[in-house]
Amino acid sequence: VQLVESGGGLVQSGGSLRLSCAASGRIFRINTMVWYRQAPGKERELAARIISGGTTNYAESVKGRFTISRDNAKNTVYLQMNSLKPEDTGVYYCNADVASRPGSVLVGYWGQGTQVTVSS
Repeated sequence: VQLVESGGGLVQSGGSLRLSCAASGRIFRINTMVWYRQAPGKERELAARIISGGTTNYAESVKGRFTISRDNAKNTVYLQMNSLKPEDTGVYYCNADVASRPGSVLVGYWGQGTQVTVSS
């Protein structure tokens, strides 16, 4: 299973970006899909999470500005980021819990990350 993120880049403060993460390979079911982020010199932190039924959770720092969504038919998760701030700068990683066949356990996979830079 591979996860490939896209959509990162450089944007001015107040701007918007939309990240995508597409999963491919041997996939029967994807449960939770999560966007993490890691700012320079800081630990990786959860930004937003969506489970298979559509329930979402957000870090307090992004609530009201970020929206996570998923397209189960495409095995893809998105992160719409609005009103971006310089403190949103970092590498954004996608994580997904995947069952490769019916009855198999869920295994967590990571993408390679995509850089988001917000200038002031």
